[in-house]
Formats: sequence, C-alpha cells, structure tokens
Amino acid sequence: MTENNIAVKVDHVSKFFRLPTEATHSLRTAMVNRFKGIKGYKEQHVLKDISFEVNKGDFFGIVGRNGSGKSTLLKIISQIYVPEKGSVTIDGKLVSFIELGVGFNPELTGRENVYMNGAMLGFTTEEIDAMYDDIVEFAELEDFMNQKLKNYSSGMQVRLAFSVAIKAQGDVLILDEVLAVGDEAFQRKCNDYFMERKESGKTTILVTHDMGAVKKYCNRAVLIENGLVKAYGDPEDVANQYSLDNTTVQVKPKETVKEEKSDSDVEEVVEEPTVLVDNLQVKLLSPTQVTQDDLVEFEISYDVLEDIEAHPVFSMTDIDRNIWIYNDNAYDYPTKTKGHKVLKYSCSLESVNNIKLKLQVTILGKSREMLAFANSENAPIIMVTRSDIARDDFSAVDSAAGLIRRNGSWVITEE
Repeated sequence: MTENNIAVKVDHVSKFFRLPTEATHSLRTAMVNRFKGIKGYKEQHVLKDISFEVNKGDFFGIVGRNGSGKSTLLKIISQIYVPEKGSVTIDGKLVSFIELGVGFNPELTGRENVYMNGAMLGFTTEEIDAMYDDIVEFAELEDFMNQKLKNYSSGMQVRLAFSVAIKAQGDVLILDEVLAVGDEAFQRKCNDYFMERKESGKTTILVTHDMGAVKKYCNRAVLIENGLVKAYGDPEDVANQYSLDNTTVQVKPKETVKEEKSDSDVEEVVEEPTVLVDNLQVKLLSPTQVTQDDLVEFEISYDVLEDIEAHPVFSMTDIDRNIWIYNDNAYDYPTKTKGHKVLKYSCSLESVNNIKLKLQVTILGKSREMLAFANSENAPIIMVTRSDIARDDFSAVDSAAGLIRRNGSWVITEE
C-alpha cells in the first residue's frame, strides 16, 4: 500500500496525563517541593506506542474495553490532544463526531446551529449551503429548523447533531460510540446510510462496543488493550478476540473478615447441611475458540462422599440472548458409589455460528435434587466462530425448544 492510498497513519503514538497527588496552594510550596524532588503528580500512561494505518475507503473499527485508550486516541487523531511521542498523518478533510451535540447552542435555532457546527468542523458557509438540505432531510426536521434548539425534544436534538456529522462532506468521518440513534425508523435509515457509505469507498473510523456492527460494517479493525495494540486486521478476528476478553471471568480473591465477639454474644448452633458431593471441577479440553467443524470437549470431575446416585447435567447458554442452546445429562450412566469421578464429554455445534456460550454444570441426585453446582470460576466460555456454513442454516435446531439436537458422547471413569 502506497502512501497515497493511506487516509490516516498513526505512527508510534504515546500519550500520558499528569494526575496531581497533592494540592499546592502557593508558588512557594511548589518551588520547595520541586527542590525536594517531590513532583506532586503521577503519570497515567494511556497510550503506549500505538501504530496502525487506515487506508482510503476503509470502514475501520477501533474497539477495546472502557479505559483502554480508544477515546484518547480519537482525540489525538482529531487534533484535540497532542501526543507526547509519535505522530498522526491525515490525508484529507476530517469530520469528527466524538460526542453528540457538542458545540450546539440551545438559544439558537436549528438552522443557526447547523451553520455554527459546520463552521466548527471547518466548512465554509458556501459548503454548508450545499449540504444544508441533505442534513435537514436526513434528520426529518424540515418544519422545526427555525425553532430554538431548546424547544427540541432530546431525540430531535440527537438526530440533528448526528445528521450534521454524517452528511458533512469530509474525506474521513470519525464516529465515537455512536452508530444508530433516535427511534427505530431513524435507526433503519442510519443502517442504510452506513451500508451505502461502506460501498461508496469513503473512509470511516468507528469506535464501538457493538461487535455486531464491527462485523457488519468494518473491513479492518484494531483492538486496544491497556494502551497497546492487541489485535489488528480482520474484523471477525478482532471482534472475536474482544468478545473473548470480555467473557473471561475474573474472580477476585475473597477477603477474610474477622468478627470479634463480645461476652454477651450468644453462640447459635447452626446445623451444617450434609455434603454428599464435593470438589466439582469443570475443565475445557478443546480450545476456547472453535469453529462449527470442531469438536467441543470438556471434563467434569467431582468427589462422591457416600454411596448415592449422582447425575451430572450441563447446559450451554447463549450469553448475548440468555437462552439455552445445548444441554445434556448422564442419567443413563449414573454413578452410584462413593469415590472420585471423572467424566469426559464431546459434541459438535455445527448448527450455530458466531456465538458465545457459557458452559454450566450441576450434579443432581436420584430425585433430581441439586447436590453440587459449578460456580463462576468453573463456567468456561466457548466461542463458535464462522465457518463455511451460512449463519442462517439452522436445519438441525429444534425451533420449538431452541436447542441443538444432542449429538454428544460421555466417557465415565470411576476411581
């Protein structure tokens, strides 16, 4: 790719902010602290050597968790912030839409706000004249443009601000956390616009937490984590990595709290429930990320403390929609004696695609009473990514129950 085909080049950009650690109320105190080597602030490094390129015609996605540095990066690209190190090169006029309604004045009319906001974006009056009718038509506010903005509903204000941003004829459009706004009909209009923009060859940079939007609109993407580039390139891979990072359960260690009893405290004798199954562990044997063609394999282990029937059951739940996708049980192969039990299970998920699943395991007794269940530490995440099977092909799905037909097998070991 030649330099002439690059719309935005981010080259080894670093940015930090100085956060004060103490209040200084006089010049004398500040000078004394300086001579003593006391800075009075700490540095927060938000971006650390970020590099990537956005080619002309790209619909480019920037994703990352809150606090990863995405918005700071956009403000540097928009020339609001200046990086400590590195540089950003932009070829063409940039239209930046970092926050809805910034620069709008409620005491001015809708028409006056369009011209004022357009001027802030760097457009001349003649250029705004040429765009004005398209802006008003897209916002569907023809009858309200001579009213003061303070008389608009919040939805009308959002539609006007959004329309100014997307209809401004810039070479590069930057959108932060916003794709579709307003009511359902307006959202469909926004979707149609972005599909047209994607096909038009115009350059767009989108920051979003919506991985569906990344896969739908973007042709390339980058994942920022802790101020560094973690993934860069294919939007499917970047979106899946982001989803995987956000579904990984992070369990904080429990804090031990000591309670001091006074002499007046009366100790209550609480009868502990009888533990019949203990030490339930769930281990994913296959990779966390699989395709429809791969087998999903996992292992369940637990200790049965008495000679009782114990039946492992499990489900795979669609995290986004909170519905069961797959379940099975070992009722045909109950364990009936005490001891350490190990069960392995394997199945295929050929009827689903682009889905995040949580594996949840429970041990039930003879009368289906719960004997043990796996907590959040033992609930692995399984991501099924695209393959050559179309996403709309759900021929093996029981539509009434919403479940894939069971096709797995158990292997049980008793020790």
